[in-house]
Amino acid sequence: MFDVDSTLIAHEAIEEIADVLGKRDLVASITNRAMQGEIDFVESLNLRVQLLKGVKEEELIEISKTFRINDGASELIDHVHSIGGKACAVSGGFNSLLGPIAEKLRLDGYKANTLELEGGELTGRLIPPIIDADAKKIALISWSEEFGIPLSKTVAIGDGANDLLMMEAAAISIGFMPKPIVANSCDYVLNRPDFRPVIDLLP
Repeated sequence: MFDVDSTLIAHEAIEEIADVLGKRDLVASITNRAMQGEIDFVESLNLRVQLLKGVKEEELIEISKTFRINDGASELIDHVHSIGGKACAVSGGFNSLLGPIAEKLRLDGYKANTLELEGGELTGRLIPPIIDADAKKIALISWSEEFGIPLSKTVAIGDGANDLLMMEAAAISIGFMPKPIVANSCDYVLNRPDFRPVIDLLP
């Protein structure tokens, strides 16, 4: 199971959206505090989404086309499938941006937040439920049950504080260029943006 922003993709999607309005630095500062565990993730998410009010739906579509998937993601997912496993992603980001990535990588499942639109523009609000740290952990357990894969065979990869609960629930936790709070608690650390070393950890 993958986190998405700054893990599966080399971006924080919400910052790319904020850039449209010239608010990247403001949003990035809030993102960083949340990923370090300094402020509550849901609180920070709502603050950041409020700053996106007015971004047009067509601008979101164009942003999604610019995302770069980190090296080795396709190879790792192909390997997981070759040994009978499943690959899923869960994100505190947004469904509208994750959907095309999930399709391209042939993910078996994905969950993310839903941005509210009115008149083709973002309202600055989210449509519940909110994907936070608890929801990420629940998603891991739910997919484990759905696919008949015991938790003892699960791997969680993430970079920030809101990934810690799902990483604790998984049998193996991997920090992907992680924040210190994650690096200090995970089983393995990837210090380069490349997933291929993970293949050697799997059967």
